Amino acid sequence: MARWLPRSTDLTRFCQKLNRVKTLEDDMMETSFNRCLSTIDLTLLGIGGMVGSGLYVLTGTVAKEIAGPAVIISFIIAGFASLLAALCYAEFGARVPKTGSAYMFTYVSVGEIWAFLIGWNVLLEYMIGGAAVARAWSGYLDSIFNHKIKNFTETHVGTWQVPFLAHYPDFLAAAILLVATAFISFGAKVSSWLNHVFSAISMGVILFILIMGFILAQPKNWSAQEGGFAPYGLSGIMAGTATCFYAFVGFDVIAASSEEARNPQRAVPRAIAFSLGLATGAYILVSVVLTLMVPWHTLDPDSALADAFYRRGYAWAGFLVAAGSICAMNTVLLSNLFSLPRIVYAMAEDGLFFRVFSRVHPRTQVPVIGIVVFGLLMALLALIFDLEALVQFLSIGTLLAYTFVAASIIVLRFQQQKVDVPAPAAGGRPSPEPHEGPSAGELKEYESFSDKLQLVDRDKSKEHREPGQLKAAFEPYLEFLSDFYPGEVVTVAVVTLMVSAICLCSVLVFGNTHLHLPTWSYSLLLVLFSLGFLLSLLLIWAHEQQRSTQTFQIPLVPLSPALSIVLNIYLMLKLSYMTWLRFAIWLLLGLLVYFGYGIWHSKENLREPRPQRVSARYVVFPSGSLEERVQAVQPSSQPAAGLPDTDDSKR
Repeated sequence: MARWLPRSTDLTRFCQKLNRVKTLEDDMMETSFNRCLSTIDLTLLGIGGMVGSGLYVLTGTVAKEIAGPAVIISFIIAGFASLLAALCYAEFGARVPKTGSAYMFTYVSVGEIWAFLIGWNVLLEYMIGGAAVARAWSGYLDSIFNHKIKNFTETHVGTWQVPFLAHYPDFLAAAILLVATAFISFGAKVSSWLNHVFSAISMGVILFILIMGFILAQPKNWSAQEGGFAPYGLSGIMAGTATCFYAFVGFDVIAASSEEARNPQRAVPRAIAFSLGLATGAYILVSVVLTLMVPWHTLDPDSALADAFYRRGYAWAGFLVAAGSICAMNTVLLSNLFSLPRIVYAMAEDGLFFRVFSRVHPRTQVPVIGIVVFGLLMALLALIFDLEALVQFLSIGTLLAYTFVAASIIVLRFQQQKVDVPAPAAGGRPSPEPHEGPSAGELKEYESFSDKLQLVDRDKSKEHREPGQLKAAFEPYLEFLSDFYPGEVVTVAVVTLMVSAICLCSVLVFGNTHLHLPTWSYSLLLVLFSLGFLLSLLLIWAHEQQRSTQTFQIPLVPLSPALSIVLNIYLMLKLSYMTWLRFAIWLLLGLLVYFGYGIWHSKENLREPRPQRVSARYVVFPSGSLEERVQAVQPSSQPAAGLPDTDDSKR
């Protein structure tokens, strides 16, 4: 019975395979894509991803049902919270200018299986998001023509009464997705130009709304007679913040496009900052004029802006608002269709997804197969599925990606550079090229005893401390941590920080409502988990960071990423249990794909040499010098059971 159980060495190798990180090329600017996007192009892509139908619908819904005129404060807080996540994306996008966004950032710093799961969730997020926007676009256009399209379809095609399927097939939504797919396949420059046109129209309409809105503003609509500025109090403002947060989730399209940017080290951080600032300003100012034009409690949640102009005697303005809304939704569609195939390409290029999606068209320099296949899948979703039940799934995928990117920033900042490995003897298997610099995204590997000896010598010198080593000021108090390799303690502290954040947020969300904890235990748990979070944060801070580089770096590390982690986990726990159930099912499907295909075809798996068993003997001489004698033992001809055979050469 015992012989069928896996050995501890096999389990160790298996865990190492799951957590291996991506090896980056020496020249990260080399790409098969066309680097043609400027800072303005990336900024407009980001604005297009954020300023969509939410500006025309979300503002009125939150103002009437959740926060009142204090929706302005909700957008300010949500914008600041989004800034924490956006800065993490900006640093990674500048340091690792490769397509893949959160998937790539997780792969170079945390591990392979985590990167795959992030990418797997982002795929579904973009597909559902694009299909949902297409159906909203179809419904909005149909409402202008008094629902004639819907009535014609129901009469001549019929209706369905099947769970998870739409009431009727939406051919218009599928058609707009197919048209957008065709434009996206022509190349990044064509996609960018089309996005410029729609963004220009949308921003022109927003400018018109602001000018006319301030002209028609009536300050009495914020007075106590109309319910005051914050009729739902602080709880309403915070509930509105949670809803408004999802208005800013489109900035990751900039990070996904970094491999097509001319100068990603400068363009990506600037584009993220500009687009997030402009989007936040647009949401805040539109909320101001909307709640000043008409009393907040009389707003129409479905078409607040158009209805507000209609009630003030400017019915013609409703057509401009409708045009702006349709153009804004077009930019969101383009943003989804632009990002999705590039993330699929990154996963396929690394061998974690089917290789066919890594092919780039030689003329247009875009992954045409991925664009066409996933454009068709998105059109199919919009055509026949009921997406209202799945829209909440968008939130959990986005928040999970934000959480892992924030954790990856902390790990990356405290990583040690990898020690160069000597070339093998003649006839031996060549080892992988070592990484250059901190952007390699790997914890340092000590290949030989001499590496460890060098580490001891550096520790004793105290003259130069590498990233991940304990700061000199803390060494007298935390001397027992000096025995660990640089970065190991930080990695454990990051895991502890995330576990503490999950427990803390669980108590905050479920303590009084679902768990019905007594006051003393509720307070005690909050104190304990808060202390665990703060101690983990202090332990990370007690180690040396990487020194400033020429690329953008997020300030106040590890505090800023840690705050982003807490906020994202809190918002994830506020989602419904059905969303978590669907999320778990999708994760299981992803694990099947990974263990059935990805782990075997991963480039990192093919790059790894077969481990050789080594016996070592260390002799200590009176002089204090060390001598190492190593004798290689012939490795077993049988690969470890249950693990991919990493030796692709014949012995």
